[in-house]
Amino acid sequence: MNIRSCVYALAFAAAVCPAPAPAAEPAKAPSHRVVLVVFDGMRPDFVSAEETPNLWKLAQRGVRFAHHHAVYLCSTEVNGTALATGAYPSRSTVVANYDFRPRIDPQKPVGIEVPSVVSRGDEVSGGRYIATPTVAEILHAHGLKTVIAGSKQVALLHDRMRRANEPGVSPVLYEGAALPPALEGPVHQEIGDFPPVPADQDKVARDAWTTGALLRELWRDAVPPYTLLWLAEPDFSQHATGPGSAQSLAAIRSSDENLGRVLAELDRRGLRDTTDVFVVSDHGFSTVAWKVDVAVELSLAGFKTGRVALGGLKPGEVMVVGNGGSTILYVGGHDPELCRRLAAFLQIRDWAGVIFSRVPAQGTFPLAEAHIDSPEAPDLVVSLRWTLDRSRTGAPGLQTSDLSPTAKKEGNHASLSPYDMHNTLVASGPDLRRGVVDTLPSGNTDVAPTVLWILGLRDEAATMDGRVLGEALTIDAPPLRGYEIRRLEASRDTAGGLWRQYLQLSEVNGVRYLDEGNGAYAARAP
Repeated sequence: MNIRSCVYALAFAAAVCPAPAPAAEPAKAPSHRVVLVVFDGMRPDFVSAEETPNLWKLAQRGVRFAHHHAVYLCSTEVNGTALATGAYPSRSTVVANYDFRPRIDPQKPVGIEVPSVVSRGDEVSGGRYIATPTVAEILHAHGLKTVIAGSKQVALLHDRMRRANEPGVSPVLYEGAALPPALEGPVHQEIGDFPPVPADQDKVARDAWTTGALLRELWRDAVPPYTLLWLAEPDFSQHATGPGSAQSLAAIRSSDENLGRVLAELDRRGLRDTTDVFVVSDHGFSTVAWKVDVAVELSLAGFKTGRVALGGLKPGEVMVVGNGGSTILYVGGHDPELCRRLAAFLQIRDWAGVIFSRVPAQGTFPLAEAHIDSPEAPDLVVSLRWTLDRSRTGAPGLQTSDLSPTAKKEGNHASLSPYDMHNTLVASGPDLRRGVVDTLPSGNTDVAPTVLWILGLRDEAATMDGRVLGEALTIDAPPLRGYEIRRLEASRDTAGGLWRQYLQLSEVNGVRYLDEGNGAYAARAP
């Protein structure tokens, strides 16, 4: 066991974690199982026979979802939670990767997936840090086992409940640490220590280690009804070198090779014909073309802003929390007039795209339009501007990111660019149609209810915000009731010009998918 794993295990064991949910009526053992593999940050336009042969073949024998969506903010922890719960951020309460949660830390933003934050969040909320149940929790309540394995800490959000160190327990592996902690010894003995990663290198080795741990240790006795494997690439490489770079393409090939290992193991065990395999990404990606330090910009304009709030956020102060292609703002005391002044300032900046506001403000959208109106929601959210232009690697999609001018990131996400909001979903197996391209809109909120539907827990699937992807299934499923495309617009006329913003969205069976959104200020001619 390496030092980092020891620290995680001790911190998590010492924290107050929610107790397991009471057992429901035991479910009938499903005849099929589901394996969900996540390629973190995988853009759908990089799926090809050359770069991703295993994923490509899977798509040819199953269903490729051509109009798949992340939820906004399209970042890892937000969409990791959406995949786990089938819930919009407004209900799960996870609206950003980095968020200001005063009950957890009253002075600075927290990383939503950090184990100490997760345990503290459950402590202060009575076990409702994530306010909606996850697929793993639902399956456990019905007596069904799961395996969760991820080379990133986001895997912990799928199954964070404490559990006894006993045989047969559903295991969780997250960035080399484990639940129960006693699992770490056998895993590290079998696979070796979790690889360290210098800041300037990719996470290919960590993905390979985690895949090996899944196949050789976590699946040693059996493949359970539900398995999640979360791979960190190509997200890390695309952040460092941009989409389409040599390193990013190599990372994509690495994730595809790990998928191939999973498929080969299912073949070896004779389980391929009884296993539905879903491959999804949490979000898309863009190339960083412009950088803006939003906190500095607001400070220069006379607002009392900061990235931290020593002594707590006071009335009149603004907490600025960067999330790449979007920035969230918290106002001390939720002062409505200050919120409107902030919105008016943002509307004349050339880096602002779409502005959402907690209180009504002219030229903005309510938070509810993006399903980010959680109980602890920020006062303002701004998606930064983007274009469809190409990068030096030839990849379309450029964005503005909330970064310091010296930041080295070349790729990012979390804006309302279509290259951030559209992500990958491919599925193949006994319950999926063969050789189909599904052109209906779908989203990450739909994965969990579809998984539960396949596993026979249809009442639970019906409680989720997402829909069952019935058009892609060979089994009975809810029918298509409605499909519409809408465009929302908001504007604000000022003495100096006109601000306009739009939000393009699709709805299927009442489930909303955000396609894209942007905005611009046009100054009046003198």
